[in-house]
Amino acid sequence: MNRPNLLVLYVADPLRSSAFYRQLLQQAPSSEFPSYVSFALNDQLHLGLWSEQADNFQSSGSGHRSEFGYLVEREADVEMLYARWRALGVEIEQPLARAVFGPTFVALDPDGHRLRVCMRDAS
Repeated sequence: MNRPNLLVLYVADPLRSSAFYRQLLQQAPSSEFPSYVSFALNDQLHLGLWSEQADNFQSSGSGHRSEFGYLVEREADVEMLYARWRALGVEIEQPLARAVFGPTFVALDPDGHRLRVCMRDAS
C-alpha cells in the first residue's frame, strides 16, 4: 500500500496544540508524547503534531504556506463551525466570506497553521 496517511504540523508546544485540536476535533488524541501528539482523523488518516524542539527534529523549511482543510456538506455547516470556533476564541485570519467555490473562512492554530473550512465540491 502506497498511500499517504499522516499529515504532520511542526509546532512549538505539542501539548498546547493538542488541547487546541482536541477542542476543534472534539476527540482525544490517539497517541500523546512530550514531543509528539497524533489524532486519528479517520481509519486511514492521522494528524501529527511534532515539536520543533524535539531532539530528532530537522527541517530546513519555515512559514505556513499550506492549509489544513475541513470539507463540510452544507453552507449551514460552514456557518456553524465559524460561530463555534469564534466562541472558542480561535483566531480567525479570513472572516466568513463567499469564494468562487462557496462560503469559506480561515482560522489559525496556536502556531499559525491555516485551517480552511469550506463545502465539498458538488461534482
